[in-house]
Amino acid sequence: MPPTPTRRAATAVLAAALLAPLAACAGDGGTGAAPAPRSAGSAAPPADLTVLAAASLTNVFRTAGAAYEKSRPGTRITFSFAGSQELVAQVRQGVPADALVTADTRSMDLVKEDAGTPTVIAKNRLVIATAEGNPRKIATLKDLGDPRLKVVLAAPEVPAGKYSRKILDAQKVAVEPVSQEPSVRAVLSKVELGEADAGLVYRTDAATAAGKVDAVTIPDAQNAVAEYPAASLKGSAHAEAADAFVAWLSGPEAQKIFKEAGFQQP
Repeated sequence: MPPTPTRRAATAVLAAALLAPLAACAGDGGTGAAPAPRSAGSAAPPADLTVLAAASLTNVFRTAGAAYEKSRPGTRITFSFAGSQELVAQVRQGVPADALVTADTRSMDLVKEDAGTPTVIAKNRLVIATAEGNPRKIATLKDLGDPRLKVVLAAPEVPAGKYSRKILDAQKVAVEPVSQEPSVRAVLSKVELGEADAGLVYRTDAATAAGKVDAVTIPDAQNAVAEYPAASLKGSAHAEAADAFVAWLSGPEAQKIFKEAGFQQP
């Protein structure tokens, strides 16, 4: 017996019901394309993250951290700032943390067994920091070789110290620093307090002390480029959230914050 109109209608309704979920999974236009991926960090669960970060990132990371927390309710970020060599020591000692950002790639390489794949999120350059008004009239790197000047540098194991020695050696400038500090922020502090006539710091550090120190530009041909790699740590108790934060640092919102703080784009 051929199917009646009523039976044909019921069959069509049943077929439509079975096909509807498949069509929904097919994506735009039913072509079978996968749904568009979510933006970095959008699917990460809220978490309390501890981020070990180079001292020269202190100001910009406080701004970036607040922006990240605001866009992700329930997430809280605690930063621990220090010289990169100190951060490396902390990771090796097993200090609980979720992500690491250093001021050079070499420091990150020292903990590659403990970290994920790093991504350079920003770059920086050195300047000569002097007392406000530059009373000693320092104009070039060669001026730092004057033995009458009190010059302070970051210690050789600190990224800023390595960069400083590199550019001074390249210009054949002999400097005997009155002190060698554990971080670039400590160098800046010595100049601010009048305990040194000059020091080599990152351009972004000098900018945070505007009105207290002057910054003498070093030509690019005589300068060094500092790179900041970021990576999540394998020992993190919040691996997904840590990965999301590191990914966000390379995104447009964070990059805008870095640029406004004077950092160069990676």
